[in-house]
Amino acid sequence: MVNRVLTVSLLAGLLAGLLVAALQHVTTTPLILKAETFETALRAAELQHASFTGDARIVLAHGGADAADHAEWKPQDGLQRTAFTTIVTIATAIGFAALLLGGMIAAGDAITERTALIWAACGFLAFGLVPATGLAPELPGSASAELLHRQAWWIATALVTAGGLWVFLRADTSWLRALAVLAMLVPHLIGAPHPAAPESKVPAEIAAHFAALSLALQAALWLATGFAVGVLWPWATRRAAALAKA
Repeated sequence: MVNRVLTVSLLAGLLAGLLVAALQHVTTTPLILKAETFETALRAAELQHASFTGDARIVLAHGGADAADHAEWKPQDGLQRTAFTTIVTIATAIGFAALLLGGMIAAGDAITERTALIWAACGFLAFGLVPATGLAPELPGSASAELLHRQAWWIATALVTAGGLWVFLRADTSWLRALAVLAMLVPHLIGAPHPAAPESKVPAEIAAHFAALSLALQAALWLATGFAVGVLWPWATRRAAALAKA
């Protein structure tokens, strides 16, 4: 069983990750490169402002308070950057596949294309779409609240949404379903952390375009991974049975 989970997770993640990485290369990556020019200008403005005030800082979406003080390594544009982006996307897809398989096995659900796609859609809702209603995907150069606060809110929202969806879809009683809906609303009633005075240098139309494309790609990654899991798991099961008879 463990070997099958690992094999299917790796294969499904590889296939889905390569597909979505190719889509990223022609959709979100050009927007990120464009936004980095605004981020550079924002950091230069921060340094200039700090030289007059002594300690004034702007917190960037892709960097902490000390981002302007320390040189950070990053892949070079071109092949190196594409390779690292692809590796990260594949690793993410492998994680999605393992999460889907673990959930379906624990729930006792038959692992088919249909059930895997349903689980994948719920995964996107819990870990993608719902948290994004409070914290949309952000480009470099966007001003944001403290990273730790954003991470805490995102994790809490994702976990509460995942648990709420589980109860809502599995519970037989109406009051439990109503309680699940209320629980999923709590993080949004509290509100996601945002800077008091956003000073983003990224044009709104570019930021909106990136957010929409990022969510579309994340949905594609979840669904492609789910489909691959649904196709590969029966194949791996038949293969394991054939090897056991041999």
